[in-house]
Amino acid sequence: MNYPPTVLVIAGNDPSGGAGLCADIQTLTQHGCHTAPVVTCITTQNTSKVLASLPLAGDLVANQAKAVLQDMTVAVCKIGLLGNIEIVEAVQSILQNYPNLPIILDPVLASGNGQSLTQKNISNAIISKILPLITVITPNSLEARILTNENKLETAAQKLIDYGCKYVCITGTHEKTDMVINTLYGEKSWTWTRLPHNYHGSGCTFASSLAGNIAQGEDITTAVYKAQNYTWNSLYHGYKPGHGQHLPMRVG
Repeated sequence: MNYPPTVLVIAGNDPSGGAGLCADIQTLTQHGCHTAPVVTCITTQNTSKVLASLPLAGDLVANQAKAVLQDMTVAVCKIGLLGNIEIVEAVQSILQNYPNLPIILDPVLASGNGQSLTQKNISNAIISKILPLITVITPNSLEARILTNENKLETAAQKLIDYGCKYVCITGTHEKTDMVINTLYGEKSWTWTRLPHNYHGSGCTFASSLAGNIAQGEDITTAVYKAQNYTWNSLYHGYKPGHGQHLPMRVG
């Protein structure tokens, strides 16, 4: 019997279900994967705003991940919201022991409407402790500029590679262009029709789709393309359950 590949997801919980672990689980299930969720932060948010974010103790985060890795064969790890430097260090302490594990990093620094979810100065910790472990980092253009202090995206991408990650895919949703341009630097760029709404959880959806595609055996370029296609379609069919942003239709 063929079992679904396991994807370890290290991320925050969003009670609206739009982003975070709920988004990851929905997406990975659609990709035929089993999700092993590790909670980093408990957020209080909805589709309109973030009210609070409570990071868990670093050792609790590390022990969740350790329990899974000691028990299951993990195909891919996907990292989302880390919250603070203590959690960054805890995650590094575990994942550095698995050098052959593909790791996708969605460097969540703020919510989709721009409200901060992380401790100040966390960018430096992510760069020094997490990036050398990363297979693909998937920042949007704003996150890429924050992480590198570079305005030009090509320069930002090269900097991220210099910091140690293997591939950089920068998404262009926040750019003032007629079409959305997503670029896997050093490989290929794709252009997608810009959709009319603001969406909550699109970055989580894309990164988890990418992780699921890799877990199913796709090469990086194919996995990135398929993740964009899945994400765009989930946004195109998105819905508005609350008073704020639309949510991707990840299931069905």
